[in-house]
Amino acid sequence: MQEITRINHIGLRVKDLNTSRAFYEKLGFVFIVGPVGPEPVAIMEHPSGININFILNADSESKENILMDTPKKYTGFTHIALEVSNAFSALHTVKELGIKITEEVEFEGANFFFIRDPDNNVIEFHQPASS
Repeated sequence: MQEITRINHIGLRVKDLNTSRAFYEKLGFVFIVGPVGPEPVAIMEHPSGININFILNADSESKENILMDTPKKYTGFTHIALEVSNAFSALHTVKELGIKITEEVEFEGANFFFIRDPDNNVIEFHQPASS
């Protein structure tokens, strides 16, 4: 479909706006608005143009990411991948922020690592292989 030009936003279901907001602010996202609308939703945006909509109705009792942490594999989006210009620098920054790295990978010249947000949503930081 030629009319698609880019991803407009990423929707993440979260338990607590203040907790999620503080976490994503560490990664450079800026709070825009919220909660608004019937769901309700809050919006944050990174200077790179990446926009996240927090859907503020997650079950507060849930402790696991049903798409990633259970033996049964359900369909759905499993993670977001944020492209970075320097994976080693990004890794250092994330460690300095006190955020746990869940996996580090180097594969065919690409470097990437993974973290979890406070609701166990998976975030990948990805530096593509040099061309």
